[in-house]
Amino acid sequence: MDKIILASGSPRRRELLSMLGWPFIVEVPSVEEVSLQGEAPEDMVRRLALKKADAVACHNEGKLVLAADTVVVLDGRVMGKPESVSHGIEMVESLSGREHQVITGVALVSPVGRISRFERSYVLFRSLSRDEIEAYQATGEGADKAGAYAIQGVGALMVEGIRGDFFNVMGLPLYLVSKMLDDLGFPLVEQWKVM
Repeated sequence: MDKIILASGSPRRRELLSMLGWPFIVEVPSVEEVSLQGEAPEDMVRRLALKKADAVACHNEGKLVLAADTVVVLDGRVMGKPESVSHGIEMVESLSGREHQVITGVALVSPVGRISRFERSYVLFRSLSRDEIEAYQATGEGADKAGAYAIQGVGALMVEGIRGDFFNVMGLPLYLVSKMLDDLGFPLVEQWKVM
């Protein structure tokens, strides 16, 4: 595990890997993020994460590639990134005072194997007024994020509680990544050594 290739343009995922002290480089894959008809959210994020990892691994033979895909799910409906400020307002308004799921698919492609899994967390939003939602969207923080909010920024003030992995809600469930690395033959002891 000399160096990981992070197949993602997400600043949050870069921040989380940096926090661990793991050496990595970033290569952003060109993958269209669309769901297939009738596809469950869990299957979709696993498939897209694997597609992203494969897109980068195909010209980085022998390297360890990590990719992820995150969605917000409310009432069985997948919420991706907002298309506009008004769409972001609409999304956060639907989350207000309710619990939703954050599901992240994670894929690892390496010389010793190729695996994908998913993590699910539950996030409860406080009840928000229209003025509060508009003020939050005006910050621009949720513009490029699933569900139109960021838990690691001022969006944290909208969150009443979380069940599950906090880092999953940020976009990269670190425990799951570590467990998957362990399953590929990079045990926790080795993960700590690369720092």
